[in-house]
Amino acid sequence: MNSIAAVTASAVCFLGGAASAAPLTFAGVQFAPGATVRANVPLSSQEKSYSAQGGNSVPENAVAVIVTPANFDPKQSWPVLVVCSTSDNHRQNRDDLVDFYRRVANAEGWVVLAGDGPQFPRNDTAGWRGAMTLAAIDALRRSFTGGEKWPVAVAGFSGGGKAAGSIAPLLAISGCHVIGIYLTGANADYLSGGYARCSPGAQFLQTPVYVSIGLDDRIATQDQQYSVISSIKRTGFKRVRMGTTLHGGHRVFDGQTQTALRWFRQLANAP
Repeated sequence: MNSIAAVTASAVCFLGGAASAAPLTFAGVQFAPGATVRANVPLSSQEKSYSAQGGNSVPENAVAVIVTPANFDPKQSWPVLVVCSTSDNHRQNRDDLVDFYRRVANAEGWVVLAGDGPQFPRNDTAGWRGAMTLAAIDALRRSFTGGEKWPVAVAGFSGGGKAAGSIAPLLAISGCHVIGIYLTGANADYLSGGYARCSPGAQFLQTPVYVSIGLDDRIATQDQQYSVISSIKRTGFKRVRMGTTLHGGHRVFDGQTQTALRWFRQLANAP
């Protein structure tokens, strides 16, 4: 597993030497475009309530990780990919951000964002994931003027695909403009349940959903993932697309990620 790169002293010096522009900061941490930045961020009272679901202890703060493209300019609008990690091997959202999405998403012009607790929860509930993700979204909005208007897509692999199904509707009712949901290796439909619980409105059913399937996946089989697609369509989602990878197992495929992100932006920019 790759470790999250720290903001180096040289990067800070570079920022300090730029006379023409103020340093970029995320939640008070200075960074250079292209860097992966970690910051402790506060939890709102509602987010604390969410995090306590399932008997979890409420942490003092959340941990937000953001990575921006090398040409990042906060004065522009950027699409944001929010990451939900697989629940296997005690991974956190920021781990999947680094290992599965950072390189491709940045190359496609996306900011990538993840929110976690400072430690693993007692129970990995949708409430815990939602609380930490919302805290990271709050930090983005506070850090960049106009960030509350930046379009958002949610991505999840395996158990993270299930989490994404719960998180995307929650982000929608929290004021995010959700332009896509990217599911990889998910063997159960949690999106329909998330839609029913959060009630983001009928317009949310227009959100594009891209389902990536590895044809050799033995953990989330083809039949299971086809059932997920059928269930999502029965709920009423109108724009559902499937991508398959020959000889692909249970993992995230860069080519599918690229296709999904391009599709989301294409539909978001369509008249």
